[in-house]
Amino acid sequence: MAAWVRVLVLVACLLPVLVECQIIRHYKFNVVMKNTTRLCSKKPIVTVNGKFPGPTIYAREDDTVLVKVVNHVKYNLSIHWHGIRQLRTGWADGPAYITQCPIQPGQNFVYNFTITGQRGTLWWHAHIFWLRATVHGALVILPKLGVPYPFPTPYKELVVVLGEWWKSDVEAVVDEAMKSGLAPNVSDAHTINGHPGPASNCLSQGGFNFKVKSGKTYMLRIINAAMNEELFFKIAKHKLAVVEVDATYVKPFNIDTIVIAPGQTTNVLLKAGLSAGKYLVAASPFMDAPIAVDNKTATATLHYSGTLSSTATTLTAPPPHNATSIAANFTDSLRSLNSKKYPAKVPIKIRPFPSFHHWTWCQPLCYLCQW
Repeated sequence: MAAWVRVLVLVACLLPVLVECQIIRHYKFNVVMKNTTRLCSKKPIVTVNGKFPGPTIYAREDDTVLVKVVNHVKYNLSIHWHGIRQLRTGWADGPAYITQCPIQPGQNFVYNFTITGQRGTLWWHAHIFWLRATVHGALVILPKLGVPYPFPTPYKELVVVLGEWWKSDVEAVVDEAMKSGLAPNVSDAHTINGHPGPASNCLSQGGFNFKVKSGKTYMLRIINAAMNEELFFKIAKHKLAVVEVDATYVKPFNIDTIVIAPGQTTNVLLKAGLSAGKYLVAASPFMDAPIAVDNKTATATLHYSGTLSSTATTLTAPPPHNATSIAANFTDSLRSLNSKKYPAKVPIKIRPFPSFHHWTWCQPLCYLCQW
């Protein structure tokens, strides 16, 4: 074998060691209609890949993500990657008529962005009209390979998406609000991973089941995908150890109830410290102003392995919807992790008269968008 060939073979063998390969994650979103039954009533909804909530995107810090979105429905749409820092890829951010023309029916678009300096739980959602009521899902960014969490590694991770459900077509709801000049009608139910749980007008519907093993610790990646409402979240007889908010590590603290605003994410560690049983998981609204909200509580079940399905569920009472003290107890407990690896970069010098500038930029092509 010629000497130059041997050199090429040697370089090829060593290259993976010398150069850290960039991983590209490929996903395909088929936006389709799906007949879905909730509250004992069926209606067609807009979904991604026929799922509600939509599929979870998994990636690691520094990965590149490519998502091909194919629009099979009658609506224009776009997808926003909520919380992703679009460094030199602002065109991939997703707001329709702002950074891109919407994807028209029968058309497709490829989102291409690199996750830089971020890890944790974020989410994606439609960014036009009210389509995000059903077009949304989790975006999980794992740390780089070999980089541990700044807390004990959980046995398993579970995605928990909180949302709202209208019996009516959500586009009809917002259209009526625009015509009347009034606030949109409140939702008919809240949901946990797409399910409201048993309701007074539909006792036969089940809620979502979280299956756990006694003695194990789980990380719940909680996302509030509701349109407008802050939500309380709690689990009967269990404490939640808060370790991250909006893809930023925080000093861990234990609490009974968290509050999470629309668009926010919170990661908690759940110790399945009981021997057996079924325990109620509840998501209910927080509103301490005289504003109408959907006052219904979504429920799910924390189901310990080995527990019979016929076992009675241990209940918990949701906080009053105006429980400001409970919400404040959560927000007042939040502190930056501020470790050596994850410092809190707070400026030492503060400008006494800061100025803010806001502008909207649109590609020339957007002026040709069909409204």
